[in-house]
Amino acid sequence: MQIAIIGGGAAGFFAAIVCARANPENEISIFERGSEFLTKVRISGGGRCNVTHACFDPRTLAEHYPRGERALISPLHRFSPSDTIAWFEAHGVRLKTEPDGRMFPVTDSSRTIIDCLLSEAKAAGVRLFSRKGIEQARISGRNTFELSLSSAEIIKCNRLLLATGGSRSVAGAQIAQSLGHTVVPPVPSLFSLHVSTPWLRSLPGVSIPDVELSLPGPKLRERGPMLITHNGVSGPAILRLSAWGARVLHSLDYRFILRVNWLPGLTGEAVHAQLQSLRQSNPNRLVINSPLSPLPARLWEQLALAAAIDRETRWTTLARAKAHELAQILTRTELEVNGKSLNKDEFVTCGGVSLREINFKTMESRITPNLYFAGELLDLDGVTGGFNFQVAWTTGWIAGHAMADREPTLPQ
Repeated sequence: MQIAIIGGGAAGFFAAIVCARANPENEISIFERGSEFLTKVRISGGGRCNVTHACFDPRTLAEHYPRGERALISPLHRFSPSDTIAWFEAHGVRLKTEPDGRMFPVTDSSRTIIDCLLSEAKAAGVRLFSRKGIEQARISGRNTFELSLSSAEIIKCNRLLLATGGSRSVAGAQIAQSLGHTVVPPVPSLFSLHVSTPWLRSLPGVSIPDVELSLPGPKLRERGPMLITHNGVSGPAILRLSAWGARVLHSLDYRFILRVNWLPGLTGEAVHAQLQSLRQSNPNRLVINSPLSPLPARLWEQLALAAAIDRETRWTTLARAKAHELAQILTRTELEVNGKSLNKDEFVTCGGVSLREINFKTMESRITPNLYFAGELLDLDGVTGGFNFQVAWTTGWIAGHAMADREPTLPQ
């Protein structure tokens, strides 16, 4: 049986390897439009490859997917992070867990993962074709797809897997649509925010361990660490906000007011009490030199200045109105967002092939028999931390076994 896989990324490779090992009689080919395979694996995690996340309860794990949470519960039971760890270790790659739960190869090099997948694919007899983009696919007869390559070559296959990813290429979505599928328009997810506020831009590199973020209109709220960058703000809380709010922020053209509570562990009354305590314990100290824990000193100084507190003001001379304004700034700073940036070199999208049209027991199309899907081409995506790669392994594993095990059915 001829099996064609469009897309030489993590999901496509994993499906090919699993399928080839499950049934060596199949002839499996991977077609990649670019000059290299597994490019996203190479740049993931700053070049270290965040393989998966140490979250081993499928229901809890599924909560990390803004799109696809319910659909993924059963698949994640079938192939979980534990299975991912076991598979890579069985193939010579040991993983390690970092304090935040992210898992990387012990070599700290994505090359380790790439070499493993390439080696296993070749050993399993998978045929690899780079610089061969598939432009069109159509059903040409009984159990047969006809694929048109960018080189004008025509090839045929009995089963077809679309694993083109959800980022820059539209080819996979166009092929899915031509074969009867609905594609939810993709928009960016997992990105940093541009903020033009001058005092914030003066603090690149400052990290705050716990903030609460919200938007005045939409019901978007996130809490966690935040990093101030040269362009604005990033870090886990920002990336989660961008993931869950991907479509809302896109509709706002990435221009909106972002509210920041710098002390989410304290109520408004508690913040006022803390300021009063500083006034009593340090009456002669300058306000800008007396930060409330856990705020970094540089950030505190800029927040005090943003509250129009003079640099020479001491606690004993701080007017009640200014103390109130400072408390407001600490719990409700408003930053004007005027754009976004990619999360380093990584790119994740919200959108793709409608999940209602996929059988998640096999990853086969409910519309076109013998057509399968894996990875981010589907309308599912996870937050940062290894969750998107776990979906690639899970959906690739299910699709690979399904393509290998069942006899093809007649196209409708």
